[in-house]
Amino acid sequence: MFLSIDSILTGKMIKLCMSMRHLSVNDVKEALSLDCPQSVYHWLNGQSLPTTDNLYALSNLLRVPMDMLVVGRGKNHAKLGLPGRDQRLILYYELCSN
Repeated sequence: MFLSIDSILTGKMIKLCMSMRHLSVNDVKEALSLDCPQSVYHWLNGQSLPTTDNLYALSNLLRVPMDMLVVGRGKNHAKLGLPGRDQRLILYYELCSN
């Protein structure tokens, strides 16, 4: 099976980490020296993924490893494609945001 990145769940993970650090889209835009906030919104909505450089900067800003931000699709992943602890965080976040 070919493994790939789930852009929707990756966006949710980035959003969760931003929320846990109390960072807004504009905070991320400024910290990563992006021209406009649309890139960040596209990441959060799963429309695109950060470049490797932006992913590295984002992981430093959010103080998490890069591989925690990137969620893969594959048969070894749980229902949400995340390890147990991260899956619980996403589920908690989704319940709290409704």
